[in-house]
Amino acid sequence: MKSGLRKRILVTGGCGFLGSHLCRRLLDDGHEILCVDNFFTGTKDNVVAMMDNPHFEIMRHDVTFPLYVEVDEIYNLACPASPVHYQFDPVQTTKTSVHGAINMLGLAKRIKAKILQASTSEIYGDPEEHPQTESYWGKVNVRGIRACYDEGKRCAETLFYDYYRQHRLQIKVARIFNTYGPNMHPDDGRVVSNFIVQALRGKPITIYGDGSQTRSFCYVDDLIEAFVKLMDSPDEFTGPVNLGNPEEFSIKELGEIIVRLTGSSSKLIYKELPSDDPTQRRPDIALAREVLGWEPTIQLEQGLITTIEYFERLLISQIR
Repeated sequence: MKSGLRKRILVTGGCGFLGSHLCRRLLDDGHEILCVDNFFTGTKDNVVAMMDNPHFEIMRHDVTFPLYVEVDEIYNLACPASPVHYQFDPVQTTKTSVHGAINMLGLAKRIKAKILQASTSEIYGDPEEHPQTESYWGKVNVRGIRACYDEGKRCAETLFYDYYRQHRLQIKVARIFNTYGPNMHPDDGRVVSNFIVQALRGKPITIYGDGSQTRSFCYVDDLIEAFVKLMDSPDEFTGPVNLGNPEEFSIKELGEIIVRLTGSSSKLIYKELPSDDPTQRRPDIALAREVLGWEPTIQLEQGLITTIEYFERLLISQIR
């Protein structure tokens, strides 16, 4: 890349699962990266291979406090995204989504930077529309145990569009559906990492409910490609846009696939379904196809094989 095209890009939550992959992609594209993280769920292990690069910088910072830097673009990914982590301190989760959005939007306004918000399919709650389109307003329990994340992200979207209308800020809003891949936290409570770790350890595969609830799983490389395409899309397109893989699998099917791919002797066991857990989740990605020219290319088993290899290496390193 010519030096004149190099951008200075801020990635909040840059040491997390998605953030670390995004930092790598943007660095490979020739940009300068400021990776900001408070290390609540992120880890330097995810970005250690980039730390010798002179165009990569890490800053320990919590986005609930203002940040004063000079960049061209901002990807706001900071927020714990798994139920185990965001329910650990629900008040802080809401503050990260809401105060974090206010602080990053304020920064973008001051320096006239384009900003992308990592929103979530959780804003749809337990949907009555299937598959979910961007026009669906959702069905969320405002008092439920998941509301700190669901409503925090919904409020963040509101703030982004208010800044867009009031201050003409350049914004992009991505609604992320279930994503998996290397750099996931082994104890984050998400279904893919849970099942893989349990299978590799020979422990029972824990399914909550009867396993008939469905999810759609997008491999991380596909999602990061969508992030970059969204940020580079025409200014008049703000989103929100669904980003995920529209292939739908039951949780029981996922468990059976992972047992087969790992060669594990683990058995499936069933426990009570947590409150407000969505029964079905599948994105309608027609808008992403039309505007971004994007759709996932990596099939579930292909992505799971790479993810299983990552967790095998991780678990071996923890034993040593």
